[in-house]
Amino acid sequence: MATFDTKNITKIHQALHSHLPSDSALRVKALESLLVEKGLVNSETIDAWVEAYSEEIGPKRGAKIIAKAWLDPSYKQRLLEDATAAITEFDYHGHATAHLKAVENTSSVHNLVVCTLCSCYPFSILGVAPNWYKTAAYRSRAVREPRSVLLEFGVTLDDKVKVQVWDSTAELRYLVIPQRPQDTEGWNEEQLAALVTRNSMIGTDRDLNSNRGEA
Repeated sequence: MATFDTKNITKIHQALHSHLPSDSALRVKALESLLVEKGLVNSETIDAWVEAYSEEIGPKRGAKIIAKAWLDPSYKQRLLEDATAAITEFDYHGHATAHLKAVENTSSVHNLVVCTLCSCYPFSILGVAPNWYKTAAYRSRAVREPRSVLLEFGVTLDDKVKVQVWDSTAELRYLVIPQRPQDTEGWNEEQLAALVTRNSMIGTDRDLNSNRGEA
């Protein structure tokens, strides 16, 4: 006769549900299906916009800003003084970057960005926010134990390096200027931009590999 193991059934139930999309994702998908069904939008247009934000609008936009800052000290100074104004030189602006502050990594300082309340993020220059950025675990642990979080991303810091955590809000968002890799003298803006990762502009990536951007 078959037996009913309550604990085992509970584990199976939890495992199955762990692979389901979040409630918000399901609601978005349901809304998308309804709009497509009624002929108000088409799925190809939605896919194109998602691809544009994830691949073109950002983080490539942010990478261009960083590359210019690495090449042009006067631009980097403008970016540090008033990032919102500085990015308009690229015609990059929008609600998500209306109040933007740039912070710079150095040999003695590492910056990490989080949004403890929700997931405020400068998507107009960094693209779609990564899923981990929106999780409760990252939002709480990045503040309490930033070095441990960074280690999980593969970022090992010397004890002498100070970690500064910046909490984004709807009114103020942050952009990390990573350190320019060594051995990149003479590189052009396009080569340098190829080195910049989305995570480095959030602060969960630090040592950029100069080999990736070589022509």
